[in-house]
Amino acid sequence: MTEIELLKEWVSANPLAMSVIKFVIVLLVVLFAIQLIRRYLKKKIANTVIRYKAQKGIEILGYTLLVILAIIYFSGSIKDFTIIIGLFTAGMAFTLQELILSIAGSVYIFLVKVYQPGDRIEINGIKGDVIDVDSIYTTMMEIGEWVSSDNYTGRIVKLSNAFVFKGPIYNYSQDFPFIWDEFNLPIRYGSDIDLAKSIIIKIASEMLSEYTTESKHDWEKVVNKYYIEDAQIDPTLAISLTDNWIQFNLRYIVDFKKRRYIKHLLNDKIRVEIEKTNGKIILASATVELIKIPDINVNLDSNNKV
Repeated sequence: MTEIELLKEWVSANPLAMSVIKFVIVLLVVLFAIQLIRRYLKKKIANTVIRYKAQKGIEILGYTLLVILAIIYFSGSIKDFTIIIGLFTAGMAFTLQELILSIAGSVYIFLVKVYQPGDRIEINGIKGDVIDVDSIYTTMMEIGEWVSSDNYTGRIVKLSNAFVFKGPIYNYSQDFPFIWDEFNLPIRYGSDIDLAKSIIIKIASEMLSEYTTESKHDWEKVVNKYYIEDAQIDPTLAISLTDNWIQFNLRYIVDFKKRRYIKHLLNDKIRVEIEKTNGKIILASATVELIKIPDINVNLDSNNKV
């Protein structure tokens, strides 16, 4: 018996295996086509955002096509489509609950636009910039942790999309790409308080004028879109009296990615201007006041000999 006849006999005896082999070939062809289209889009589309969305769209369409082809191919007829879908869904829901929830989360993220690549978010206690969202995971460049302020740690975090259903999501940049920040300045009692107030407000207003102007327009959109009251956008200064000093609290709005840098510039500029006042304004520090020194009696007897 020739090799061809043996092959035909094997195919006749194993129709299921042959069907699987045919489907694997179709699967490889579709996957190869997806990769070719993705590479073509990468070369032809210059805009990064449009290119990213187009590639993701092709990827989702390709996987959806594969699922439909698999169901039709193995069911043998389109009339059994709903039955197969029902059985498939029941089995997947039982055995792959987390995976299904992740896929549902990716659809929810895409449709509702919870966040997108480029946004800075905090989810499940992890803070970072979103650098990719696929059908299963959200990939983030982590910030914070052992690094002070909002700086990158260098770690890339992959987080299941299922977490969008399990807790709050803090978005630093969606709709309103600015945040409020503040810091305290301790001023010694006896300083020229009015001069100190004018210096701090003047510096803050000048340095933050660009952010203030841009944020007002964006904040108007937020107020119109959501049920929220209007807020103070311009820098504000609040004063409180403590046991040791007069505390100045400066509150201002800033780009969410420049919080640390702007705080540094404000502190440094205020320090320089305070030093120019020649002692009219003095920054305070923690002090200890001695209320009473106990009396010390020393008796010297000249007749005592050593």
